[in-house]
Amino acid sequence: MIEKIELREKRHKRVRAKVSGTQERPRLTVYKSLSHMYAQMIDDERGHTLAFASTLDKSLRTDAGHKGNVAAAKKVGALIAQKAKEKGISKAVFDKGGFKYHGRVRALAEAAREAGLEF
Repeated sequence: MIEKIELREKRHKRVRAKVSGTQERPRLTVYKSLSHMYAQMIDDERGHTLAFASTLDKSLRTDAGHKGNVAAAKKVGALIAQKAKEKGISKAVFDKGGFKYHGRVRALAEAAREAGLEF
C-alpha cells in the first residue's frame, strides 16, 4: 500500500514542477481520501490559499450520505467555484494531485466548470 501512495506523490511532484498558480490564475488542487474530498485555490507566488472547500464544510456536512463519493465531489466542485467567484477568481490551473482523472476527481472538475470556473 505504501508503494501506491509513493507513486501518487511522485506523479504529483512531477506535475507541480510544471504547474504553478498566480493571483490572477490560482492553482485548483484536489485531494481525496476514502471518506472526504478537498479542493483549494492556491496562489503559489505568495504561498496563500485563496479559497477552500471540502465535504467537511458546514453547508455540506448537513447533507445525508457518504462524503467520499461522486455526488459529494460534485457538491465540493460547485462550492469551490462559488467561493472563487466571490473572491473575483474566474480562471484557474487544475492540479489533480497525482490522481487519475476519473471518478471523483473528474466529477469535481466538471462541477467547477459548470459553476463557471474556467480551466
